[in-house]
Amino acid sequence: MRPSFTDPVEVQMIALTKSRPQGRGPGYCQELPAARQSAEAARRLVETALSLWHLECLTDAGILVASELVTNAVTHTDSHRIRIAVRRTGERSVRIGVTDTAPMPPVPAVPAATLSTNGRGLLLVNALAERWGTELHDSGKEVWAELLSEPFQ
Repeated sequence: MRPSFTDPVEVQMIALTKSRPQGRGPGYCQELPAARQSAEAARRLVETALSLWHLECLTDAGILVASELVTNAVTHTDSHRIRIAVRRTGERSVRIGVTDTAPMPPVPAVPAATLSTNGRGLLLVNALAERWGTELHDSGKEVWAELLSEPFQ
């Protein structure tokens, strides 16, 4: 679906998407408003990057991880803006990170016996990622997850 250039939020999201070095390997990042709707933009960024890198096998896990990390940043912090970055860390691996302004690392929920649909984001990230963690910065933190594809046959 092509973006509508009459929507100022969509134009702003497009303007802030940049391809730039993200440490080791190529990467893409996007600054977004801290709003639930930003999860969709994050999913599109991850899906596009994985397609460009021919790592479509990671798409389902990647868009779910991005969605959960963005949702956590929006729900559990008072950030006004967040930043998503996806970086290729190896031939078969990518790192997806979401930066917000909250100084405290996230606390994974304890698995409950109830059928609650809330509080399981980091449990999903843990199940899908090869590894994940948090890096604290002067202006907040980045919660990241590294995904690894199966070896190429």
